Amino acid sequence: MQRTRGELGAARANSAAGGPDPLTARELAVAELAAAGLTNKQIGEQLFLSSRTVSTHLQRVFHKLGITRRGALRDALLRHAYVI
Repeated sequence: MQRTRGELGAARANSAAGGPDPLTARELAVAELAAAGLTNKQIGEQLFLSSRTVSTHLQRVFHKLGITRRGALRDALLRHAYVI
């Protein structure tokens, strides 16, 4: 139990020091399409995902980038050096 606590503490420290968690390839693809103005349904059709899965990916992206609005997505991707 103590070992687990130590590992969790180290993981939190590494995460905090390194900034936000990087986006996965799928999250980045969804984020780029959303930043381009596509709806969740349109993104899902292009990436062969359900609109609910797209929504889940976007929630994770928003959390990782520290934003709360879809309109802030493009600027956040640029600020975090993700190419659009």
